[in-house]
Amino acid sequence: MRLYAQTPARRTRQLVADLIALLLIAATVTFALTVRQAILTLAEPGRKAQSAGDSLASSLDRAGDAASKVPLVGNSLKAPLKSAADSGTALSDAGQSLQDTVGHVATLTTLALILFPTALIVVVWLVPRLLWMRRTATTRRLFGTPGGADLLALRALTGPQRPLTTIPTPPDGLADAWRRRDPDTIESLSALTLRQAGLRAG
Repeated sequence: MRLYAQTPARRTRQLVADLIALLLIAATVTFALTVRQAILTLAEPGRKAQSAGDSLASSLDRAGDAASKVPLVGNSLKAPLKSAADSGTALSDAGQSLQDTVGHVATLTTLALILFPTALIVVVWLVPRLLWMRRTATTRRLFGTPGGADLLALRALTGPQRPLTTIPTPPDGLADAWRRRDPDTIESLSALTLRQAGLRAG
């Protein structure tokens, strides 16, 4: 199968369409990553809470250990300090949980912002290209079969009328010339069909 047309005008349009599609996909990815970074900034309070919780728990643990060495009342002093240290650990866990949640949201949002627009671009750009490739392969194969040029000439006659004005018209008209299998007329008409598909006869 041919990736690009043989005719300059159609080939140029295809190349421009490819470039636009690639630029749109690149812009989509860039935008999605920018949004991801913006969302991840929401995790900053979680990081601060985790850091504060870890620091508080560590300090209270040390204070509890030191208080336990006080004669007679050491154990009584240690218990509330250890309990407060557990609260610091809970604060740290809450901060970590917030960071995890923000990270999941950022990942899902990034995937959605990349996949959905890219899928739309592919449908609008790639599907027509694939259909064109299949259609031109069929046209080229038909042209190479016995009587294929006649069929392509008939397609030109039954298609849009305006392109027919570019073909020299025999005295008895293009349709009559095709019916009597005039070789020059058939060649001109089949070449017209090929050009419309972005192909050349040679």
